[in-house]
Amino acid sequence: MIRKATISDVKTIQTIVNHYADQGQMLPRSLNELYENLRDFSLEESNGEIVGVCALHVSWEGLAEVRSLAVKSGNTRKGIGAKLVAHCLEEARVLGATRVFVLTYQQGFFQKLGFSIVDKKELPHKIWTDCLNCVKFPNCDESALMINLPSPA
Repeated sequence: MIRKATISDVKTIQTIVNHYADQGQMLPRSLNELYENLRDFSLEESNGEIVGVCALHVSWEGLAEVRSLAVKSGNTRKGIGAKLVAHCLEEARVLGATRVFVLTYQQGFFQKLGFSIVDKKELPHKIWTDCLNCVKFPNCDESALMINLPSPA
């Protein structure tokens, strides 16, 4: 079951995300950052346990970002990540976004979901704010991918 995150979920979200951040696969998220951006997060819950998290962050007019996609260890390869991304894309469409991007090391996963590789230069400078906190900045080795969304009905 996918649902929006609540305040009581923040510490679990941080544990799941920072597990992958500790491996250098994504940016770590502080409790403060998670609380401030809580409304961006959706969760996959199974038997009362949070098994996956994903955020949709509106970046600019018509542009949103899928970020902090993480599936709890032991629950990968079950379609949870794909379901969370699909949920975020539908949310983006309803909000009026026409394009959604992701910065990722999991290029193949997102390509299977319909995203295409784009040059990072196509993204507005505003999105690089988070990158300032990354140990790899300014030598980012993540891939940028984008998907175009149909207009809301």
